[in-house]
Amino acid sequence: MNFDFAAILVLATLTCGVIWAIDAVALAPRRRAARGEDTSIDESVDGNGDKSEPIVVEYARSFFPILLAVLLLRSFLVEPFRIPSGSMIPTLKIGDFILVNKFAYGLRWPVLDSKFVSIGAPERGDVVVFRFPDDPSVDYIKRVVGLPGDTISYRGKRLIVNGEPVPVEVERTISANSTSQFDSDLKRERVEGRDYLIRVSRIPETHPYDCLYKHRGAYKVPEGQYFVMGDNRDNSNDSRFWCAVPEGNLVGKAFFIWMNWNGGVEWGRIGTSIQ
Repeated sequence: MNFDFAAILVLATLTCGVIWAIDAVALAPRRRAARGEDTSIDESVDGNGDKSEPIVVEYARSFFPILLAVLLLRSFLVEPFRIPSGSMIPTLKIGDFILVNKFAYGLRWPVLDSKFVSIGAPERGDVVVFRFPDDPSVDYIKRVVGLPGDTISYRGKRLIVNGEPVPVEVERTISANSTSQFDSDLKRERVEGRDYLIRVSRIPETHPYDCLYKHRGAYKVPEGQYFVMGDNRDNSNDSRFWCAVPEGNLVGKAFFIWMNWNGGVEWGRIGTSIQ
């Protein structure tokens, strides 16, 4: 079952705020009046406390500022995610805990996901978190390789943007292991002055890419959408199969690994930036 954490957080914050406000405005003065005390004194802030305050109000007053701070931080600044699959190997590994910049591409209202401030747009090479177009309740993470208006092809395990093959250099060969049944090459791909590592299996392509196949091998990215691919090119469910990601599905830009846990800690990955 998928829980909408953002909706739960907004509801919890709103509930605590409403309970606290109703008590402060209406109920607390009545309790003080019943005791013959000065109703102009707000005992919730003068340090004395209201010993007759219901426990639900006490909890609401205590949790509201904490929930509000978490809501603002998560909605507009950064949000943590955990990498559940190997589709972004070698850049990201299973068990990496990452931070996502929520304001890199504009500020959005929580839950509604509608943008109210436009700040920037994804660039080729950005690693982005987005809501999967076929199931928005699921978050995906991939690398942007195509911008609106670009024509994308992928032939012979080579990315082609606007008719030009993207430069690649083989860094080293990786023998078959627990994350790949076949030998593969670790390659450095360069796009517009940025470079990053990708992993490409040495076995030939054995299946068509649904989206590219439907568009005769060359897909033109629609306006307001982005073509994304995993760095683990032979083990990634990405735009080659289901086409582009609408701008409205973007969550933010991944930028930092703050923890790694996959049955144990890989200390060398903690505190590294995401290229």
